[in-house]
Order: sequence, then C-alpha cells, then structure tokens
Amino acid sequence: MESSDAELDLLRSVQAVLRELGAQAPALQSNQGMWRWSLHKKVERDPQKSPALVRILLRELEKAENEDLRHIIIPLLHTLMYVLMKATGITEELYQRTYTFCTRLLTLPTPYCTVALDCAIRLKTETAVPGTLYQRMVIAEQNLISELYPYQERVFLFVDPELVSASVCSALLLEIQAAQLQQTPEACMRHVVSHALQAALGEACHLAALQKKLQASPRRALERYFNAVVAAVEQMANEPSPSRAGHLERLEEIYCSLLGPLAAARGRCGGDPLQDRPPSIPLPSPHITFHLWTDKEQLWKELVLFLRPQSYLRLSADLEALDLQGLPPDHELARVSMLSTDSGIERDLPLGADEPPAPSSPEMERAGLQRKGGIKKRAWLPDLLLPDSWHGPPGLHRRTGGLSGDGELLPGVSRVHTARVLVLGDDRMLGRLAQAYHTLRKRETQTFYLTPRLSLQFYYIPILAPEVTGREPTASRQPELGELATFLGRVDRWYQNTVNTLCPAIHKLAEMPPSLDTSRTVDPFILDVITYYVRMGTQPIYFQIFTVKIFFSELSQDPAEDVFLTELKVKIQDSKFPKDGFSPKKRGVAEGQGAELFICYEKALLSHRAREVTASLRATGLVLKAIPANDTEGPTYFPHAAAPATDHTCLNVSVTEVVKSSNLAGRSFSTVTNTFRTANIQIQSQDQRLLTLSLDKDNQRTFKDVVRFEVAPCPEPCSRVQKSKAPWLSLYQQEEMEMTKAKPKPLLMPINTFSGIVQ
Repeated sequence: MESSDAELDLLRSVQAVLRELGAQAPALQSNQGMWRWSLHKKVERDPQKSPALVRILLRELEKAENEDLRHIIIPLLHTLMYVLMKATGITEELYQRTYTFCTRLLTLPTPYCTVALDCAIRLKTETAVPGTLYQRMVIAEQNLISELYPYQERVFLFVDPELVSASVCSALLLEIQAAQLQQTPEACMRHVVSHALQAALGEACHLAALQKKLQASPRRALERYFNAVVAAVEQMANEPSPSRAGHLERLEEIYCSLLGPLAAARGRCGGDPLQDRPPSIPLPSPHITFHLWTDKEQLWKELVLFLRPQSYLRLSADLEALDLQGLPPDHELARVSMLSTDSGIERDLPLGADEPPAPSSPEMERAGLQRKGGIKKRAWLPDLLLPDSWHGPPGLHRRTGGLSGDGELLPGVSRVHTARVLVLGDDRMLGRLAQAYHTLRKRETQTFYLTPRLSLQFYYIPILAPEVTGREPTASRQPELGELATFLGRVDRWYQNTVNTLCPAIHKLAEMPPSLDTSRTVDPFILDVITYYVRMGTQPIYFQIFTVKIFFSELSQDPAEDVFLTELKVKIQDSKFPKDGFSPKKRGVAEGQGAELFICYEKALLSHRAREVTASLRATGLVLKAIPANDTEGPTYFPHAAAPATDHTCLNVSVTEVVKSSNLAGRSFSTVTNTFRTANIQIQSQDQRLLTLSLDKDNQRTFKDVVRFEVAPCPEPCSRVQKSKAPWLSLYQQEEMEMTKAKPKPLLMPINTFSGIVQ
C-alpha cells in the first residue's frame, strides 16, 4: 500500500510537469519550474523511489511517442536522464527500455534525434558499468585528480554589477558559498566510492556502515580507495566486451578491504536487516566561481587562470607572455628560420646536392625533403606543444553538444578542460559578452592559447529589473531588455519553463534576510536549477555577431569598429546648421524633423541572389534587430552543421520615414515605418544632421556625431594555424581550403539550451 501511494504521488508530480508544459494561462504559469525541481527532490531524499519514477517517465514517453506529442518528449527525456545519472538499483530491463526508446527517436528530425543520440551514448555506458555517469560527472565538475579520467570542468558565473543590483549579487554569492562549504574534495571522493560500490553491489552494500567507515578514514587512505574505485570503473567502461563478473569481483575486494570480510559475507546473505531506508548519496553541485564583470578582457583572463593554476602563473602587463601547461611563450611559436647562404639558383648549389640519397641511408629514413640552408618547416602545434597527458582516455566522456563555437578541434587533440560560462543579466549583458567573445577570438589568432585545449560553452539566465507599480517607463523597458530570453523561451519550451522563470525567484531571494546558520541543511532552489541547466543544457543555438564600422564628423577622428548581438538603434541628433544661417523654418516644420539619409543595402532574397538597393529618404530613426520578433520573420540562428548561406546573417531593419502628402487642407506630414531584411547595409546622413548609435541597448556603448556607418556579419577570425597549409590534408583539400578563404565563415556565438530549436 505504501509503495502504491508513493508511486501515485510521483505520477501526480509528473502529470503536473506535463500540464505546466501545455499551460497558457498565467494562473498555471506562476510556479513554473517548481514541479520539476520538487520531483527530483523526492527521489533525492528517498532513492528507493527512483525505479518507480523511471517506470512512470518511460510510460509517459512511450505514450507521447504513440500520440505524436513531440513537445513533451525532450523535457521528459531530460528529466529521466537526470534521474538515471544519480540513481542506483535501476534494473537492466529499465536501462534497455530507455535505450531502445532513444534509438527509435533517431528517425525523427533534429533536435529530437540529436538529444536522443546523446542520451543513447550515455545509456550504453551506464548499462555496461552502472555508476559511470555519476563518477565521471563528479570527477570533472569537482576537478578531482585522476589519471584515468583527466577531464575538468568549471562554471564561471558572470554578473555585471552595473546591470544587476548589489542585493541580487550578494544573495547569489551567499547561496553558492553556503552550498559549496560542504563540498570538500574529501566529501566528493567519499560520494564517488559509496555510489560506485552501491551501484555494483546493490542490496549487499551496507551503505550506512560504508559511509561511516569512509568518514573515519584519513585522507591518504581515502585517496587510495578512490583511485582503486575509479580504476575499476574506468577500465571496465573502456573494455570493448566488459565482463560484469570480473568487475563485481574487483569492487567486492575494495568493499571487503573497507568493512572486512564478515560484513561483506553478511551482505551477500541478505543485506542489512536494520537498514530500512538506506541513506542517500548526494550529487554535489558543480564547482562555480562567482565573478563581477569588469571589462571585455576579463573572460580571457579567467579562462587562462583556469588552464593554469595561479600558483604557477606569471602575469605580465597584458598576459601575453604566459606559458600554459608546458606551452612555450608566443615568441617561441614563431617560425624557426636560418639564414640562407645560397642564391637559390640551381647552378650555385654544391655538387651532389641534387643526387638522391641511398635507399638505406638515414636521410631517406627521415621524413620529407628539406632544402639545406633554407627556412625550416615550422613544427605543427599538436606535435610541438601538447604533452601526452592532455589526450584523454579512449573511452566515452561527457559530450558537450557538438561544436561549441570556439574553433574546430585539431587532429589528434582531445580537450580535457570545459569552461561553462554562465552570464546573468539582460540583452545588454549579452552584448558585452559578444564583445568579449569577439576579442577573445581575435586574440586567439595571435596567441592560440585556449582553442586547442579548452571547450567553451555559453549559458544565459535572464535577470530583468523587477516591475514597479506606478512607473510606466520601467514596465515598458523590461520586455525590451529581454528580447533574446523571450526568443529562447519561444523556440525551446523547456528553457522557458526552467530558466526564464528563475528571475522572480532570484529577486525573492535577494529580498530575504541572509541566513548566518550554515550548519542546517537547506534546499537551494536557484542553485539546483542552475546546476540542472549547465548539466542538461547541451544543445547550442548559434547567434550571428554583427560588426559595425563608424565614421565621425570630425575628419581627424579615426573610424571606430565594434560588434553587436541583438540591436543597433539610430537616433537623429539636434540640428547642426551651416554658417550661412540656413534654418528649417524656411522649408517647413517637417524638414526640421529627422534627417535626409542615403541607404544602400543588399536585399535578402529566398533565392540567395545578391540584389543591391539604394534609397534616399527622410527618417526620424532606425532600428536594426538581429533577433526576430516572431517565428515567421526568419531565423538569425541555425544548426551549426547545416546552415543556409544567408538566412542566419539577416537583420530586420525598421525605418521611421517622414512622408509628405498634399490634400485639400494643404500639405501634411506623417511618419510610416518601413521594414526589410538585409545582411549588409550602409547609411549616411546627407544634410549635416548627425547620428547617435546605441549598440545592444547599452548606454555605455553609444557613439555620437556619426555621419556614416556600415553594418555586416562579423567574420570568424582565421587563426594563423589555418592560414598555413595543414600537412594532414590532401592536395585537393588544400586547394579547396584556399578557395574558401575568400568567403570567411561568420562568427557565431552559441548559447546552450535544452533542445536547441524545436521547429
């Protein structure tokens, strides 16, 4: 009876999550995100409920598949996988059912097949060796030292104090610190050992006695048990045909060395009669570092510090002379050359220089022909710089959702560091992040420090100013600053329910008085949702970064260049008239409004043909938006693998034009808004009225006294390694690469969501 009541309670919670996904009324949306959190908390407090919850979620998934309810498949699949990562005691039949369901989803279009493939890979590893996903996640997120699994991750939480209130910053910092006080390396190693032994031994594991023994073990002994468990699990996971009996025998030996043979024998005879409900093994939240955003160089500096511990770091004025993890300074990466003493003419070469060496000579055994006395071939970066310790184990590790937008992987190089950059704020913060990302990519073309060894992932949680009653400007400003968050919630409903609903909860946390009692256990809702997002949000949506070149009225002032992600707004400044006293009163009031603009742009056509359009008109302002207002305006995003040639580079331009008309009452003037889509646009003021440009709605990124500006998709900076010929490519591939240099790839900034774009 008790079991059926618990199962019924779980079923009600799952159905509440499903109702929440289909809710349109505001009354049903008030507590969005809480049902998913409370569902996972129920099985976290009572791990014995995990198999029942897995069965319920599987039934709902199979029902959604049969009834073609695709909008709930990905949320339920993520919920199921999050349970399986932490659970023990899941039968092989449930694992196989889940794996079979994921393989059936591979016939569906993206993003269903992409998410299903990621889940199927994880499930295959977990079915062969239960507990592998938990162990690898804790090792990577907590940066535990392990030679067999060297992957490391870190979450960088960036908050701009100019955009987010001090109370919100302090509340988030206190919640993160309170949760991580108990997550010492020793505690995490105890969790890994306990979880691996319980997942393998099942009911034969005396979990309470095991945890008590591990708690009393000194650091050296704990590290020995930890390394033994990790070695057993990783070696088993990397075997092509693993033997479950041999793996169980190895873990039983570790268990006996901890509790003794009598306890192990008593466990095999029927478990612990005094243990009604075994204690739960928590999954620690990832290692999160809190940073206040200062400038666009900070992102690169923090990533450098992540790759190189600060105790070994030698900082120069601009961090140009770093030697990261054995990486020599940049001047050592320069081309190695020798002074050539020959004239380059064949007759001037010494005798015998053109004679081929004997087949058995050492010269023939060495690779390639080298011109004596000429420029030596530059060593390729992976062979020169990357030690063997950076190459990960051959087995599966945590997937990061495909290309992360930080450059393609070099051949033979496995990134073992993952930086998950989480930004909190509004569209202005995303604009500053895009500016920092562009600066980082440009720096990588010169230094090439981060790309070969770091996977860079971006996450976004919108934090908007709370609406204040009686203040209309604030209320109207809030949705304007959250356009990208609205777009992400529109294309990914699970992001809308889980992430976009965090803003009110964060403001409530900031209003609560801080708790000084760190001894009592609390359930940090915001930190748990952040943890769920960075773990399960593996599908990126790519956004085009646009570059703008700005020309000023002062001829002595150099043109400026900047980038924007969401919006460029153009305003007309107050009139500046010539010295002859020309006044708009002589030409009518309408001519005093706005400015005469010359616009030249390439119209976006479905045929992808270039069609240039020019126009002269009087306008009072322009807005160039990179985020479509609705799904029918066409995307500025695309799946990275199969992108259209121009769809992702389109801007939605709105021009407020002054229109003059004549009627019986005389002349009248009105304004009309014209919209069009383009990828490249040039605008120039023609009647000495100056312009003011505002990028990404940010007052700090405003340019005044502008007479002309040009906007185009920002190209991907070509790294210096890509400019040289790649030795592993064939001659045809090298020629093809040379041909594609004329058309650079666009610079795209990825933001991770749960499903990507659901069509």
